[in-house]
Amino acid sequence: MLLAFLLCYAGFTALCLAMPRHHDEVLGGKPSVHRRRGLTLGGWILLSLSLWAAVTGHGWNFGLVDWFAVLMLSALALVLLLPYRPRLALALAGLSLLTSPVAAWASN
Repeated sequence: MLLAFLLCYAGFTALCLAMPRHHDEVLGGKPSVHRRRGLTLGGWILLSLSLWAAVTGHGWNFGLVDWFAVLMLSALALVLLLPYRPRLALALAGLSLLTSPVAAWASN
């Protein structure tokens, strides 16, 4: 469940940074077309990997339920952090990407 949360949070952050308004707010400046496409693709890949992590951990029955709960929790964390601490939201996304291999190793 931790791995799915970390991947969801990083995926939602990538999708958020693909939007010009949030990219300007967090990183300063509008994203290029290539960066927007890369962030969008990366965000969807991370969300897909989080679904895979949830389903392999608990099976299709409970894995989907866990995944939807993790989706809501990670989106809530990002929505609450982004207006007040946008740099912290970005730092936590990077930290979640760095710690996700450890979480994957610990879940096996």
